[in-house]
Amino acid sequence: MTLVVGITGGIGSGKTAVTDRLADKGITIVDADTVARIVVEPGTQALNSIAEHFGKAVMNSDGTLDRAALRECVFKDKQQKNWLEKLLHPLIGNEIQRQLSVSSSPYTVMVSPLLVETTQSDMCDRVLVIDVPELVQIERACKRDKNTPDQIKRIIASQISREKRVNSADDVIDNTVAFEELDEKVNQLHRQYLKLASE
Repeated sequence: MTLVVGITGGIGSGKTAVTDRLADKGITIVDADTVARIVVEPGTQALNSIAEHFGKAVMNSDGTLDRAALRECVFKDKQQKNWLEKLLHPLIGNEIQRQLSVSSSPYTVMVSPLLVETTQSDMCDRVLVIDVPELVQIERACKRDKNTPDQIKRIIASQISREKRVNSADDVIDNTVAFEELDEKVNQLHRQYLKLASE
């Protein structure tokens, strides 16, 4: 197995801006959000369980999961959130492990918003945190997801604190900088990770 770099950050921190740059360098990106979609595709046991548990309210007419409706259900109710996590986290973990094991790039990036909160960080050799102030998170996430500031604040409140996240990091990128600076920082870390991977 190659060196695994875990990338995390709060909603709207710009994790994708960083992983896209690394993907352009030929690095395999294993994305926990993408995996979370794979494990609830139509026909999967997990989707059937969710539909049974939450009812038609969380399903789209084409048989796919209405993620926004499901999010509403679980953010309001801790028990429902726990039920869902118990169902999905092991499935997500297994699929992440599978994707990591078939990666052939010099090192592999695993990106997850819940890297530090869950046991996912155990799969990583290093943790890189993409960090921005909360106001920037709210502004970016509202623009991107067409959510209200209140919805974004609720999501931020449900995630680990910014301070704890940064304290868990081996490396930190301040993503309030200009694109040129971000490029330079990513290039620098890329060289560092290649060196670590070769050792």
